[in-house]
Amino acid sequence: MKSSDVLIKPVLSEKVNRLSEKYNRYTFIVNRKANKLEIKKAVEEFYGVGVEEVNTLTMPSKVKQRNTKAGLLTGRKPAKKKAIVTVAEGDTIDLYGNV
Repeated sequence: MKSSDVLIKPVLSEKVNRLSEKYNRYTFIVNRKANKLEIKKAVEEFYGVGVEEVNTLTMPSKVKQRNTKAGLLTGRKPAKKKAIVTVAEGDTIDLYGNV
């Protein structure tokens, strides 16, 4: 798998900001088929930082419903995989620089 296909997008939330400030950890949505070694390589190439540790978790799909004039519409949100990356001490990733 190419490094450009591994990382989908960074997660930007208050909880992730606290993790990055306190523990130097960053969270990304990644390809579901990517393993920890591919994620580590992709982050190191794309952001130019040293990665110490990668933790992954797979979030299952969810059933969502909404009421409309036509009745109840039911669908599924797709499953996704998150990676929490611990960056080496002294390195930082500027996630807001591209926004």
